[in-house]
Amino acid sequence: MLNKVILIGNLGRDPEVRYFDNGVAKATFPIATSETYKNKSGERVTQTEWHNIVVWRGLAEVVEKYVKKGDRIYIEGKIRSRSYDDKDGVKRFVTEIVTDNLQMLGGKPQGSADNQESTSS
Repeated sequence: MLNKVILIGNLGRDPEVRYFDNGVAKATFPIATSETYKNKSGERVTQTEWHNIVVWRGLAEVVEKYVKKGDRIYIEGKIRSRSYDDKDGVKRFVTEIVTDNLQMLGGKPQGSADNQESTSS
């Protein structure tokens, strides 16, 4: 069996990082991936998908220091689905990408060419 996801996208907001009592760090943030195509009328249409990203431990600490809203990143991980009860007792379902590896591609959506960084957990 294989559960592997590879995404290249832009951060929708700055990462939110939490540290647990045992010192383990967890970072969460959304990234957007976009696909452009022409519809039947010949008009260009851009479809954007949002993905919830989860990063743990040392990789979360790297994300906290170096990754910001708008940055382009490469993500490798696996899909995880979970449910929880919100404050009103309503069951909510979440699908997340738990990251094993990421690369900071250095470009903002405009395509600037900063240095590349690569990190694995």
